[in-house]
Amino acid sequence: MRKSSSTSGGGSVGAYLARRAMPHLPPWLGMAGVGVAGGAGNLMWAESAAAGVGLTLSAVALTGATWWAGRETSAQRRLHSAITVAAGSAWMTGAALAGPFSGILPDAYLMGGAVLALSWNIRMGLRTSDGAAAGSGDKGLLEKVGLAKAMIGRTEVEPNRVTAKLALEGGEQTTDDVAKALVRIASALDLPQSAVRFQPDPDSARRGELVIVPRDMLTEPQEYDGPSLPGGSITDPLVIGRYDDGSPLMVWLPGDPNEGRNANHFLIAGGTGSGKGDAALNLQTEILSRHDVIMWLSDPKAFQDFRPLLPAYDWAVEGGAGTEAMVEALQQVIPARTGWLGKHSYRQWSVQAAQKQLDPAHSCRPDRTPCGCPGMPYMVAWMEEAANTLRALGDDAFTGIAQEARSAGCSLIVSLQRPSYDQMSTSTRASLPAVIALGCDPRDEGFSLPESVIDQGAHPGAWGNRKPGYCYIVAGGVDPDRYASPGRTRQFTPRAVPIMEMLAQWAVRNGAKADPITSGAAAAVAGRAYTDRARTDEQEQTGMPEQDDDAVTGQALDPEDMVMDPEQDLPAAEQGDDSPLFGTDTGHKPTPEEARELFARALDQFEQTGQMVVGPKDFMDWCDANGYSRPWVSARLRDAAAEGRLQPTNQTGRWRIVPALTPA
Repeated sequence: MRKSSSTSGGGSVGAYLARRAMPHLPPWLGMAGVGVAGGAGNLMWAESAAAGVGLTLSAVALTGATWWAGRETSAQRRLHSAITVAAGSAWMTGAALAGPFSGILPDAYLMGGAVLALSWNIRMGLRTSDGAAAGSGDKGLLEKVGLAKAMIGRTEVEPNRVTAKLALEGGEQTTDDVAKALVRIASALDLPQSAVRFQPDPDSARRGELVIVPRDMLTEPQEYDGPSLPGGSITDPLVIGRYDDGSPLMVWLPGDPNEGRNANHFLIAGGTGSGKGDAALNLQTEILSRHDVIMWLSDPKAFQDFRPLLPAYDWAVEGGAGTEAMVEALQQVIPARTGWLGKHSYRQWSVQAAQKQLDPAHSCRPDRTPCGCPGMPYMVAWMEEAANTLRALGDDAFTGIAQEARSAGCSLIVSLQRPSYDQMSTSTRASLPAVIALGCDPRDEGFSLPESVIDQGAHPGAWGNRKPGYCYIVAGGVDPDRYASPGRTRQFTPRAVPIMEMLAQWAVRNGAKADPITSGAAAAVAGRAYTDRARTDEQEQTGMPEQDDDAVTGQALDPEDMVMDPEQDLPAAEQGDDSPLFGTDTGHKPTPEEARELFARALDQFEQTGQMVVGPKDFMDWCDANGYSRPWVSARLRDAAAEGRLQPTNQTGRWRIVPALTPA
């Protein structure tokens, strides 16, 4: 049987009114609860002095807690809440002690309680009235930037950081639409482009988090004041600056199986004036301040930025022949280190590997008794201004090193201005996924950062060289939500030089020394270029050339020269003085045996000067002096390789001198 239309209509109206009234009931229910609590309190604590003190203190504490809890809300809401709680607590205290019907308490309850409840109803109505919020606030912002159908979800407000859940219209919008709208959102909020980021949900194509940092905390540079953890381990985070919300800017080098993190190789990329030198100094001083790591440095700029740190490096070379020898040595050191770690049952380098091996679980002996082998410190190979090295050695000079070094407890760090594919091979670039990207030309952003990070709002091209030290970091151990968050490295001023010098001396006294495996493999390849590196470092610092002891004492002079007066003028030229000694028909031409002996002496001379990689071009002056052609030298190089004196390198036409056994 059908209900009458009047009954149906009345039910619909009643349901509508009930539905509209429901959101406004909580203030009135709270008012009723205060009345009940006051009456019940009177039954228990009427005219009790102790209860009066307790209720008064409770009222004050509750009001204070309300004020503290509302610190992240608007000022009006915070004040409104505190007044409501204070008034309710005061009435309940009076009612509990004197009775709810004493004096003015009934009138205060009926009038004051009703006013407070209605004030909350009015506030709610103003906030949710139809049409009031549709074109304002966050929704209005999204309409302006073309995301009108997107929904703002839960919002977290932190000091200088707002994170809002964002859900897009299914089937009509994707996270790519948000990435394209970021610059318009920044414009609408009157913020720099880097202040607005979007982190897509990896499990959804239409959800993610919109992050807004309203105040750039990086505008004021932070001067370098020393390493963050002197004497710590290389496994601890390396702090090189701060993010734009004030949190520390940190990176890691070794892997950590407990954290699911692999060892990091780093690419440091930035244009001229972007602060790449300061970024390098921040990272190097952090590394050199740890007790279980050694560093090799190649710097074609003659240690312009790093000279105060020179004593701290295990091996430091300039460009050219020194870098060639270092790259060749790395190619031999890495498998030697990997073999040692494998024999001692390390799947990857750990802190325990740097210590003397007394654990039976890491013994290299077949019976698994403690072997007592010296530990192997972590290793960092730093290639500064690597574009010069890549031009000299080829764009894949670091490919094998980058692909194999992680398993050897070694991190490769390559620093250059423009990591484009005409500078380094795609294989090398793929082996350097971790990057510190400083300001650059807008057209070079894609060479420094993954496309996904650029889509999230990272744009180092917006800085260029106008904001030195500003950077993005993409690396293992860094929260992916931070990839698009800009940071800034600390600034090195002249006041930092004494700190660096003290750090270098600390490293000399307390830092790690190269283990026998690493130093032995390096010496077997580089010979005196590695074993005499300490003497070379002293010369670099003093600016004095190496002198032979006999030369200083005069014992190396020829006997006929001993009677010469160095102050006496040279005799005048006589006829025939300018005649050539060699090259004439009557002159002496070396026999093949003598020529080979001369060539062997030339190789010995290269080895003594530390040039361990040679080729025909290095013999041009020798050929001119001795009357031999380049093809003849090439043939002699092949003969020396067959005899084991030379070994071919990865670069065509370049040979590595096999040194005589020398102590490391």
